[in-house]
Amino acid sequence: MKNRKAVILLATLKSKNFSNTEVLVDFFGDFLSKQKIQFEVIKLVDHKILPGSYTHLDVEDDWPAIYEKILDADILLFATPIWWNNHSSELQRCIERLDEVFDIINSGKDSPLDGKLGGVIVTGDSDGVEHVTGNIANFFSCVGVTVPAYTSLGVIWEGHSKDSKKTKSQLKQYYAKNYTKDAQAMAESLAKALK
Repeated sequence: MKNRKAVILLATLKSKNFSNTEVLVDFFGDFLSKQKIQFEVIKLVDHKILPGSYTHLDVEDDWPAIYEKILDADILLFATPIWWNNHSSELQRCIERLDEVFDIINSGKDSPLDGKLGGVIVTGDSDGVEHVTGNIANFFSCVGVTVPAYTSLGVIWEGHSKDSKKTKSQLKQYYAKNYTKDAQAMAESLAKALK
Protein backbone atom coordinates (compact mmCIF):
# COMPACT_ATOMS: atom_id res chain seq x y z
CA MET A 1 0.00 0.00 0.00
CA LYS A 2 1.37 3.41 -0.95
CA ASN A 3 1.89 6.08 1.65
CA ARG A 4 -1.29 8.00 2.27
CA LYS A 5 -0.85 11.68 2.97
CA ALA A 6 -3.02 14.47 4.26
CA VAL A 7 -2.32 18.19 4.29
CA ILE A 8 -4.14 20.20 6.94
CA LEU A 9 -4.34 23.94 6.35
CA LEU A 10 -4.61 25.34 9.86
CA ALA A 11 -6.29 28.73 9.56
CA THR A 12 -6.01 30.01 13.12
CA LEU A 13 -5.33 33.72 13.50
CA LYS A 14 -2.90 33.11 16.37
CA SER A 15 0.76 33.01 15.45
CA LYS A 16 1.89 32.76 19.07
CA ASN A 17 0.61 30.42 21.76
CA PHE A 18 -1.95 27.76 20.89
CA SER A 19 -5.48 28.11 19.55
CA ASN A 20 -8.62 26.02 19.97
CA THR A 21 -8.44 24.97 16.33
CA GLU A 22 -4.79 24.00 16.63
CA VAL A 23 -5.52 21.79 19.65
CA LEU A 24 -8.48 20.17 17.85
CA VAL A 25 -6.24 19.45 14.84
CA ASP A 26 -3.66 17.91 17.17
CA PHE A 27 -6.41 15.79 18.77
CA PHE A 28 -7.69 14.67 15.35
CA GLY A 29 -4.17 13.90 14.12
CA ASP A 30 -3.99 10.95 16.52
CA PHE A 31 -6.95 9.38 14.71
CA LEU A 32 -5.35 9.91 11.29
CA SER A 33 -2.19 8.21 12.57
CA LYS A 34 -4.23 5.22 13.77
CA GLN A 35 -5.51 4.88 10.18
CA LYS A 36 -1.89 4.97 8.95
CA ILE A 37 -2.43 8.31 7.23
CA GLN A 38 0.59 10.59 7.36
CA PHE A 39 -0.20 14.26 7.71
CA GLU A 40 1.39 17.67 7.69
CA VAL A 41 -0.14 20.67 9.42
CA ILE A 42 0.57 23.98 7.68
CA LYS A 43 -0.12 26.87 10.03
CA LEU A 44 -1.06 29.53 7.52
CA VAL A 45 -0.45 32.55 9.75
CA ASP A 46 3.24 31.58 9.90
CA HIS A 47 3.57 31.85 6.10
CA LYS A 48 3.64 34.75 3.69
CA ILE A 49 0.52 34.25 1.56
CA LEU A 50 -0.34 37.34 -0.45
CA PRO A 51 -3.82 38.24 -1.67
CA GLY A 52 -4.53 37.14 -5.22
CA SER A 53 -6.38 34.63 -7.38
CA TYR A 54 -3.48 32.80 -9.04
CA THR A 55 -0.95 30.26 -7.84
CA HIS A 56 2.00 32.40 -8.91
CA LEU A 57 1.99 36.17 -8.47
CA ASP A 58 4.41 38.83 -9.66
CA VAL A 59 5.78 38.95 -6.12
CA GLU A 60 7.21 35.79 -4.55
CA ASP A 61 5.43 34.29 -1.56
CA ASP A 62 4.90 30.90 0.15
CA TRP A 63 1.70 29.86 -1.62
CA PRO A 64 3.25 28.00 -4.61
CA ALA A 65 5.17 25.68 -2.25
CA ILE A 66 2.03 25.05 -0.18
CA TYR A 67 0.09 24.35 -3.38
CA GLU A 68 2.69 21.75 -4.39
CA LYS A 69 2.17 20.01 -1.05
CA ILE A 70 -1.58 19.99 -1.69
CA LEU A 71 -1.00 18.43 -5.13
CA ASP A 72 1.22 15.76 -3.57
CA ALA A 73 -1.37 14.84 -0.91
CA ASP A 74 -4.32 12.46 -1.08
CA ILE A 75 -6.39 14.43 1.44
CA LEU A 76 -6.89 18.16 1.91
CA LEU A 77 -8.37 19.31 5.23
CA PHE A 78 -9.33 22.87 6.06
CA ALA A 79 -9.22 23.68 9.79
CA THR A 80 -10.67 27.01 10.81
CA PRO A 81 -12.16 28.95 13.69
CA ILE A 82 -15.46 30.72 13.11
CA TRP A 83 -15.37 34.51 12.96
CA TRP A 84 -18.72 36.25 12.51
CA ASN A 85 -20.33 33.12 11.06
CA ASN A 86 -17.54 32.58 8.50
CA HIS A 87 -14.22 30.84 8.18
CA SER A 88 -11.11 32.82 9.02
CA SER A 89 -9.44 35.38 6.76
CA GLU A 90 -6.36 33.13 6.60
CA LEU A 91 -8.42 30.38 5.00
CA GLN A 92 -10.23 32.79 2.69
CA ARG A 93 -6.91 33.92 1.25
CA CYS A 94 -6.07 30.28 0.39
CA ILE A 95 -9.48 29.74 -1.20
CA GLU A 96 -8.86 32.84 -3.34
CA ARG A 97 -5.41 31.58 -4.36
CA LEU A 98 -7.01 28.25 -5.36
CA ASP A 99 -9.32 30.12 -7.75
CA GLU A 100 -6.88 29.31 -10.55
CA VAL A 101 -7.96 25.66 -10.21
CA PHE A 102 -11.49 26.77 -11.06
CA ASP A 103 -10.09 28.65 -14.09
CA ILE A 104 -8.46 25.43 -15.28
CA ILE A 105 -11.78 23.58 -14.96
CA ASN A 106 -13.62 26.35 -16.82
CA SER A 107 -11.12 26.07 -19.67
CA GLY A 108 -12.29 22.46 -20.19
CA LYS A 109 -9.37 20.69 -18.51
CA ASP A 110 -9.47 18.28 -15.59
CA SER A 111 -9.01 19.74 -12.13
CA PRO A 112 -5.51 19.28 -10.68
CA LEU A 113 -7.35 18.32 -7.48
CA ASP A 114 -9.46 15.53 -9.00
CA GLY A 115 -9.36 12.39 -6.87
CA LYS A 116 -8.39 14.18 -3.67
CA LEU A 117 -10.52 13.83 -0.58
CA GLY A 118 -11.59 16.82 1.50
CA GLY A 119 -12.74 17.41 5.04
CA VAL A 120 -13.45 20.24 7.45
CA ILE A 121 -12.43 20.93 11.06
CA VAL A 122 -14.17 23.87 12.72
CA THR A 123 -14.15 25.47 16.17
CA GLY A 124 -16.44 28.15 17.53
CA ASP A 125 -18.10 29.35 20.71
CA SER A 126 -21.75 29.77 19.75
CA ASP A 127 -22.91 28.86 16.24
CA GLY A 128 -22.05 28.85 12.55
CA VAL A 129 -20.39 25.46 12.16
CA GLU A 130 -22.97 24.20 9.64
CA HIS A 131 -22.67 27.37 7.57
CA VAL A 132 -18.88 27.24 7.47
CA THR A 133 -18.80 23.50 6.76
CA GLY A 134 -21.35 23.92 3.96
CA ASN A 135 -19.40 26.74 2.33
CA ILE A 136 -16.16 24.79 2.40
CA ALA A 137 -17.83 21.60 1.13
CA ASN A 138 -19.33 23.62 -1.73
CA PHE A 139 -15.90 25.06 -2.57
CA PHE A 140 -14.34 21.59 -2.53
CA SER A 141 -17.06 20.32 -4.86
CA CYS A 142 -16.44 23.17 -7.31
CA VAL A 143 -12.70 22.44 -7.59
CA GLY A 144 -12.95 18.64 -7.87
CA VAL A 145 -12.26 17.57 -4.28
CA THR A 146 -14.51 14.75 -3.04
CA VAL A 147 -16.01 15.15 0.44
CA PRO A 148 -16.88 11.68 1.80
CA ALA A 149 -19.57 11.17 4.42
CA TYR A 150 -18.71 11.98 8.04
CA THR A 151 -15.65 14.08 7.17
CA SER A 152 -16.45 17.14 9.21
CA LEU A 153 -15.49 17.70 12.82
CA GLY A 154 -17.17 20.77 14.26
CA VAL A 155 -16.95 21.73 17.92
CA ILE A 156 -19.12 24.55 19.26
CA TRP A 157 -18.44 25.22 22.93
CA GLU A 158 -18.42 28.28 25.16
CA GLY A 159 -14.96 27.14 26.27
CA HIS A 160 -13.75 28.36 22.86
CA SER A 161 -14.69 31.96 23.55
CA LYS A 162 -12.09 34.58 22.73
CA ASP A 163 -11.39 35.36 26.39
CA SER A 164 -11.45 31.77 27.64
CA LYS A 165 -8.42 30.71 29.62
CA LYS A 166 -8.72 26.98 28.89
CA THR A 167 -5.41 25.14 28.85
CA LYS A 168 -4.37 22.70 26.13
CA SER A 169 -5.01 19.87 28.57
CA GLN A 170 -8.54 21.10 29.34
CA LEU A 171 -9.34 21.46 25.64
CA LYS A 172 -8.04 17.96 24.85
CA GLN A 173 -9.98 16.46 27.75
CA TYR A 174 -13.17 18.09 26.49
CA TYR A 175 -12.57 16.86 22.92
CA ALA A 176 -11.72 13.35 24.13
CA LYS A 177 -14.85 13.17 26.29
CA ASN A 178 -17.29 14.55 23.72
CA TYR A 179 -15.80 14.12 20.23
CA THR A 180 -13.76 10.91 20.15
CA LYS A 181 -16.45 9.05 18.18
CA ASP A 182 -16.78 11.89 15.67
CA ALA A 183 -13.02 12.15 15.16
CA GLN A 184 -12.70 8.40 14.79
CA ALA A 185 -15.56 8.27 12.28
CA MET A 186 -13.97 11.06 10.23
CA ALA A 187 -10.56 9.38 10.11
CA GLU A 188 -12.10 6.00 9.27
CA SER A 189 -14.23 7.50 6.51
CA LEU A 190 -11.19 9.16 4.92
CA ALA A 191 -9.19 5.92 5.16
CA LYS A 192 -12.04 3.89 3.65
CA ALA A 193 -12.46 6.34 0.77
CA LEU A 194 -8.75 6.06 -0.06
CA LYS A 195 -8.96 2.31 -0.68
